[in-house]
Amino acid sequence: MKKIFLTLSLCLLCSTSFAKHTNVKGYYRSNGTYVQPHHRNGPNHTQYDNFSTKGNVNPYTGKEGTKYPYY
Repeated sequence: MKKIFLTLSLCLLCSTSFAKHTNVKGYYRSNGTYVQPHHRNGPNHTQYDNFSTKGNVNPYTGKEGTKYPYY
């Protein structure tokens, strides 16, 4: 029973590791504009969990999201 519990726990940890936040280094765009370093969610196929989406809060800045997903 312990082995099953440990295996399930490990699988759960592995499956949630893809949703981690990513640090983005600052860079210059091709038009010369500088983009500040920032944090973002790990890439996925939904817009509902983005920091800027309405109903979410950026844990680094405390700002609430204002954008509606898929509009």
